[in-house]
Amino acid sequence: MRKIKKIPRIIKINEIKGFTVYVAFNNGEHRIIDFNVLFRQWDTKNNAFQKQLMDEQVFRQVQLHEGTLQWTNISKKIKLSNGMEFDAPFDADPLVLYEASQADEQRNQRYKVGGLIKNARKEKGLTQEELAFKSGTTKNYISRIENDKSDIELRTLRKIIEIGLGKKLDISIS
Repeated sequence: MRKIKKIPRIIKINEIKGFTVYVAFNNGEHRIIDFNVLFRQWDTKNNAFQKQLMDEQVFRQVQLHEGTLQWTNISKKIKLSNGMEFDAPFDADPLVLYEASQADEQRNQRYKVGGLIKNARKEKGLTQEELAFKSGTTKNYISRIENDKSDIELRTLRKIIEIGLGKKLDISIS
């Protein structure tokens, strides 16, 4: 049985600068979509539908719709084989957008705790192995956390900080 990979969906538009859209995906990543890159990949000379996006005033009217970016100000008449016609707004495949984007390191950095744990561990004079033992995890896991290569559950973070490092974990929402 083939495992179907979950398609990343956009859940928030953070900001728009020129033809660059800063977004948050449902996997927790903040990413940057540079449409100038997509414009070069598209055949905009022969596709008037896509070419309209190259007007910055038109582009800035982007909206979030069902997990992707949509421009209701650009529409195309679609005719079905049964004769029905309807207008379809321009939208982009969320997987295409994800694959064409790059990580927004500035926004993502705020959520990386690996460096904080590493600094606190070194300050206490502990090795990764010692911290792992004290907090009931593995050296490999501590290494992955410190290098921001793995997500961490709140319960595990609490064990590492409060039990392993003997510190207090404070979380705030601002």
